[in-house]
Amino acid sequence: MNNGGIEIEHKYLIEYPDREELLEMPCAVSVHITQTYLDSEEGVTERVRSWKQDGETVYYHTLKRRVSALTHLEDEAVISYEEYQRLIRRKKRGSQMIEKERIVIPYSGRDVEIDIYPFWNDRAVAEVEVGSEDEDVRLPDCIRVIREVTEDGRYKNVSLAYVHDFEI
Repeated sequence: MNNGGIEIEHKYLIEYPDREELLEMPCAVSVHITQTYLDSEEGVTERVRSWKQDGETVYYHTLKRRVSALTHLEDEAVISYEEYQRLIRRKKRGSQMIEKERIVIPYSGRDVEIDIYPFWNDRAVAEVEVGSEDEDVRLPDCIRVIREVTEDGRYKNVSLAYVHDFEI
């Protein structure tokens, strides 16, 4: 694993976005992500992820430890396809692989990551990584926020791997 980094992020439940409008924004990028959560030690969230962009696929192994509602320590490393296949066999019992399109938009000095899931047609999730817990977050006008869900565990991907059919 690479040396751990601190990740501080805000997560927002948003109205289902206009993909084409997002992709027309300057420097917008679309990525197809598949992630699988693995059995791991208590207090650690472990996943493997395939990241497909422009015809290339990169595989990642990630460990996260929660520090506060907004902050966690993250260790992430690029792995081989063979290692990805080996690790995926440790999938959490009863969980499903999560697939999503992530559209990344540089905005106001930060990257806004919009995750569009195939199981929702009325909502999506936007995440913004910030430098400190008290930093203000700005989102493009075309993103309509329903509410902040940073502390709502239902919207964490590890939770969505089990249940994604619930009321807004």
